[in-house]
Amino acid sequence: MVLKKWEDLPERMRTDAVKKYYEILQKKKISLFLKRLFDVSAAVFLLIVLLPVFLALAVAIKMDSNGPVFYRQVRVTQYGKKFRIFKFRSMVEYADNGFQVTVSGDKRITKVGRVIREYRLDELSQLIDVVRGTMTFVGTRPEVPKYVEQYTPEMMATLLLPAGVTSMASIRYKDEAKLLKSGEDTDQVYVETILPEKMKYNLEALKKFSLSEDLKIMIRTFFAVVKNRNTKAL
Repeated sequence: MVLKKWEDLPERMRTDAVKKYYEILQKKKISLFLKRLFDVSAAVFLLIVLLPVFLALAVAIKMDSNGPVFYRQVRVTQYGKKFRIFKFRSMVEYADNGFQVTVSGDKRITKVGRVIREYRLDELSQLIDVVRGTMTFVGTRPEVPKYVEQYTPEMMATLLLPAGVTSMASIRYKDEAKLLKSGEDTDQVYVETILPEKMKYNLEALKKFSLSEDLKIMIRTFFAVVKNRNTKAL
C-alpha cells in the first residue's frame, strides 16, 4: 500500500487539516506495505477456508427472500473513490428506496438477515473487497457518497487509506442501529450526532497507525461480537 504524492491527492483532500495526518502516514511506509501484504494473504486464506460458509449463506438468503445474494451498495473508499461493496444481503430487495442507515427493528431486514447481522456474517463477503484493494481489514468504515459530502476538512483525512471492514469506531458503535429511532430524521441524527463521534475514533486511529494496532482491533472486534451475542442469550 503506497500513498499518492501530496500533489496527486484530490483537491478537497489537499488541506492543512489533512496534511498533518498525511505526514504521519508518510513516515510509516513499511507498515503500510506490510498492511497490504497482510490484507491479501489473510483475505485469500479466509476466503478458501470459509467457502462452505459462503455457500450456506447464499442458499439461506435465496430461500428466505427474493433478490440477489450480495448487496452491492455504492460506498466511498481511499481518495474518495466510489466502489460497490460486497455484503451478504440482509434486507428485502430495493431496501435502498428508503433511508440509508439501519434503525433498530427495521422492517426491511429479512428473517435470515436478522441472524447474519447479529453475528456480522453479512460482512464476511467484504473479504472480496479486501483482495480487490477497495477495502482493508482495519480502517474507517465506508460511507455512502451523500454522507461523505458532509465530511469536515479534517474528516477527509480518513480517506487517505482504504475503507475498513472493522475499526475502533465500529466496536464502540456496534449497536448503532439502536441509537437511530424510527420516526426521527435518521439522516440528520446520523450526520449531526453519530458520524462526528465515530470520526473522533477514526482520526485517532490514523495518528496511532501500525500493524500491531490493526491486529489489536481485529481481536477486539472478535470478542465484541462474541460478547454481544452472549449478552443477548442471557
